[in-house]
Amino acid sequence: MQLLKDFSKEYSLFVAIITYFIISHFEHTLVQTTVGNLIGFGVLFAVIIYAAMSVAHHAEMLAEKFGEPYGTLILTISAVVVEIVIIVIMMLHEHNPVLARDTIYAAIMLDINALLGLAAIIGGIKYGEQPYNVDSSNSYLSMLLVAIGIAMVVPHFIDAAHIDMYMMFNVVMFILLYITFTRIQVTSHKYFFEYNTEDEACKVDEECEHHDINGWYHSINLVVAIIAIGVLSEILAIFMSNTLQTYGLPLTIGAVGVAVISAAPELITAVRAAVDNRMQTVINIALGASLATILLTIPAVILVTRYMDMGLDLAITPVQGVMLGLTLLVSIVNFNDGETNVLEGFLHVILFVVFAFLLFV
Repeated sequence: MQLLKDFSKEYSLFVAIITYFIISHFEHTLVQTTVGNLIGFGVLFAVIIYAAMSVAHHAEMLAEKFGEPYGTLILTISAVVVEIVIIVIMMLHEHNPVLARDTIYAAIMLDINALLGLAAIIGGIKYGEQPYNVDSSNSYLSMLLVAIGIAMVVPHFIDAAHIDMYMMFNVVMFILLYITFTRIQVTSHKYFFEYNTEDEACKVDEECEHHDINGWYHSINLVVAIIAIGVLSEILAIFMSNTLQTYGLPLTIGAVGVAVISAAPELITAVRAAVDNRMQTVINIALGASLATILLTIPAVILVTRYMDMGLDLAITPVQGVMLGLTLLVSIVNFNDGETNVLEGFLHVILFVVFAFLLFV
């Protein structure tokens, strides 16, 4: 009875189902006019973000149950799965070989500069400085440098005749990297990704409340929410494409839209963590999501495009290279002392503003 009562409060799922049937019924009518495309795109985007909030909620419940770093690992993997689903759907619709590259680039800008920057500003205003385990930031950033370099810089120097072989080589390397890093994160060096304050630690004489959380219930709803997002994204791809063409906007805007959807659960969770003075959670989410985006999305996209016989270009442009380089360089400087503050957050937000400006230049 309690499960049914809890399920009856999954409003985002019901809204997603109702929206799917309504939009599907009026899809052909809406796509024929500019206003119709805007309405369809706006409604679907809002509902998908609402569903993403459900993903964030269930991931947070699982995080509370299993603790760190499992919690943020669940959240980041969930967000990356959403991202992969939407990218594949839009690539099948658009046949745009650089969509995956632009989406990954936008996701990194959102996660590190917007998400982490905003959280550092919010937390800095409230607490001054917020501590975290510097070993975690060092581990994430070193992995990001290697992964971005291998997948998005080295292809510039690979002969066209061997690029397909190199991509399949990347699939194997990235799977090995992800398995190795995950093992380090959850077993041998788990303490790298933890920072327990007195407020967070469970008292000896008291039992932690997270044992009462139903893991199966939240896991199933997490999967269902991701499926709902994928189904709605298939229709969103049509409205997004028509809207961009109507207003002559660059296709990279579509990639940013995908990144925003996938990053929405992480942003919500990160802001809450910053307000609660849990900067370690923010670091794990922001840098962990960026790393998962590289190590999981790229192999998935390579395999799908190869199976579907579609074009794929992961080599970053000069502007993207400069922005990624600045982001990683500033991160290395900022996240080497184990504390964040308003200035560090402000610098990352400025980089995000520049990123947004360059989309239209």
